[in-house]
Amino acid sequence: MKNITLSIPDELLEKSRAYAKLHGTSLNEFVRELLRRHVATSTISPTEKLLERSNSLSISTKKWKWNRNELYDRKIFS
Repeated sequence: MKNITLSIPDELLEKSRAYAKLHGTSLNEFVRELLRRHVATSTISPTEKLLERSNSLSISTKKWKWNRNELYDRKIFS
């Protein structure tokens, strides 16, 4: 693996570090992932893209479980 040097404005660098930390990764891995997504997009099928992006979502239901009655209760959808 090769090392590279990038010039990034200070404010963008700080925001990027904070974003990476918030998402539990390093700035290095964050940049690698961005490059993978944008450079290798032509080789990834739409289905693979959807699965990859859905795995990176962090949605919390606060340990709430759906049950059949609540799922079909129309009050939820109104």
